[in-house]
Amino acid sequence: MAVATTLQQELEQMGRQAVQAAHALRSLTRAPKDQALQDIAARLRAERTRLKAENAKDMAVGREKGLSSAMLDRLELTDKRIDAMAEGLEQVAALADPVGDIVSQYVHPNGLRIARIRQPIGVVGIIYESRPNVTADAAALCLKSGNACILRGGSEAFHSNTAIAEIFKEGVLAAGIHEHAVQMLATTDRAAVGEMLKLDKHIDVIVPRGGRSLIERILNESRITVIAHLDGVCHTYIHDDADPAMAESIAINAKLQRPGVCNSMETLLIHEAAAPLLLPSIAERLREGGCELRGCDRTQQLIDCLSATEEDWRTEYVDKILSIRVVRSLEEAIEHINEYGSHHSDAIITEGYAAAEKFLEQVDSATVYVNASTRFTDGFQFGLGAEIGISTNKLHCRGPMALEGLTTMKYIIRGSGQIIE
Repeated sequence: MAVATTLQQELEQMGRQAVQAAHALRSLTRAPKDQALQDIAARLRAERTRLKAENAKDMAVGREKGLSSAMLDRLELTDKRIDAMAEGLEQVAALADPVGDIVSQYVHPNGLRIARIRQPIGVVGIIYESRPNVTADAAALCLKSGNACILRGGSEAFHSNTAIAEIFKEGVLAAGIHEHAVQMLATTDRAAVGEMLKLDKHIDVIVPRGGRSLIERILNESRITVIAHLDGVCHTYIHDDADPAMAESIAINAKLQRPGVCNSMETLLIHEAAAPLLLPSIAERLREGGCELRGCDRTQQLIDCLSATEEDWRTEYVDKILSIRVVRSLEEAIEHINEYGSHHSDAIITEGYAAAEKFLEQVDSATVYVNASTRFTDGFQFGLGAEIGISTNKLHCRGPMALEGLTTMKYIIRGSGQIIE
């Protein structure tokens, strides 16, 4: 009982500190925020040996626990990924500061001057799994948008996340910014998540990023508004008029370039007219890449694969596993995506304008592609600098959640003595 009380007190203290930091950040100009981000980017590059040493501890524990190769890939910090983290911070620093942007303004007939402006949300709680780069991305976006943040990373990346958070704190302090602008829970205790979700007096919004079980737990337990980043059951549909070389290239990239991330393809749909020509070649390259294939009855008639179950169509594998379905029409492909997908990222490969436009219009997902890999669903790739995650919500923010997604609106009204009669 004493341990639980201590954890609760620790979280309460962090919440109070975050609120104080949020008040200080609200009036901060762009220059110190950008200075801090640029300094932190330089520190990340300079501390790569330290970061990789801490990450090696997490990788060793992950291997002992039997994490899949895809999950270990999500966890690993290489020189290239450290450089990408630093570059992401520099991109965020280079972006316009959304705080104070005038979204609209007008003069009412009674003379009131009414403006709607962007302002920070306040305190953002972020709960995530596996990928250490989320620590850097989330902290950077919150700092630039004027929000204080409390971070709770997954236990599998504890050492990596702690090292990144420490570097952030060093940079924040060097820039003269409130020391509690970025806070990291220094525990792997699962009970900390539950205590964090009770801090509705201190945290304004919770952003979860992880597997379905984590998201469902947070949605069930949170007293705080949640912006859900649900699983990525992403599709690529190859239409009957698709360019064969393009279709194969995109399908291979969408699945194998990095199978352990949320924007990788989990289901390949292919028109029955294109399947006999294209599917055998695509399947061969997928198998060469170590991918297990599961298909519908018609797929099994064309290639050697396991039988796909109803559950396969709804599953985010985040691994080298792919479900395949042969469809009779564009309409059947769209129906499948809207029924089984998670409304994350879906693509059509086609040479036809009408088919492309129908797909864009009728697929109800946060990001929809024509002739491109779903792997582009990413804040960095979209030129947003970084992202906290891909929101599948329909309210407030949808798609890559970056700077604008971390702001809210305020109405400012200037009068000259007006009253209601």
